[in-house]
Amino acid sequence: MSVSDMKNQPLYKRFGFAWRGLQETWRSERSLRVQLWFAAAALLALAVLRPALVWWALVGMTIALVLAAELINTALEHLVDHLHPERHPRIKLVKDCAAAAVLLLSLAAVWVGVLMVLSVAEF
Repeated sequence: MSVSDMKNQPLYKRFGFAWRGLQETWRSERSLRVQLWFAAAALLALAVLRPALVWWALVGMTIALVLAAELINTALEHLVDHLHPERHPRIKLVKDCAAAAVLLLSLAAVWVGVLMVLSVAEF
């Protein structure tokens, strides 16, 4: 199947491709599983604290951003390892930058969570 044939698949098939990517990343990447546990904890905190809907939106968006960054990081690592399996300083930099993006978004998610807790806490 050519690349152009793959790009014009029906929507249900494209969802299948995405689902398989998520399954494979779940299976192979401990970091995604850890991030999903943090996401579950954040959702539990939302259910317990019952903040305003804007907090549900912010927490949901940060969860999605962290998980998406983790998936992009994984895809980039697999691509780079396939194209350049030898160790190289520039390849290391590419991987480190992608990992740093996940870290930055994770820290932002923690920031949002702390602010949410402070906004609903009664002092």
